[in-house]
Amino acid sequence: MPEYLEATFDKFTFRVATDRLYTVDGVWVFWVELQQNGRVRIGLTDYLQQHSGDMGFVSVKPLGTKLAAGDEFATLETIKTTLSLYSPVAGKVIEINQALDLTPEVVNQDPYGKGWLAVIEVTSWESDRVKMLDPQAYLSAMRSQIEQELKQS
Repeated sequence: MPEYLEATFDKFTFRVATDRLYTVDGVWVFWVELQQNGRVRIGLTDYLQQHSGDMGFVSVKPLGTKLAAGDEFATLETIKTTLSLYSPVAGKVIEINQALDLTPEVVNQDPYGKGWLAVIEVTSWESDRVKMLDPQAYLSAMRSQIEQELKQS
């Protein structure tokens, strides 16, 4: 069970798990399996899932798909929007969270746990890693995005 950093705006509290890395776009990378077998697990952040709304459909690229960092790896449909997610790492899709086919709402209920999206066998971890944010940096970026949105509304 990860520890979390939290930020509260209005009536919403957003959590950032401290045991992974992030993209500014709200995709997380959990790299615990990297040293053992060259794999990372990826998903979307608590902020992104709350901001996007209730998940209605999740589509991840098929097993075996080769990705460059920045390639689209998943599409999410919510009651508010359709959202494309981009891979933070280069590699090959080797596992997809099949539970999302029947219960996409698990992404909303447990974004850092059972709501993961895919497992990627990475090919260029060192160069991809330097482009990601640590939890504190992502929390700061998330706060800035929220403050910008509040100014515009």
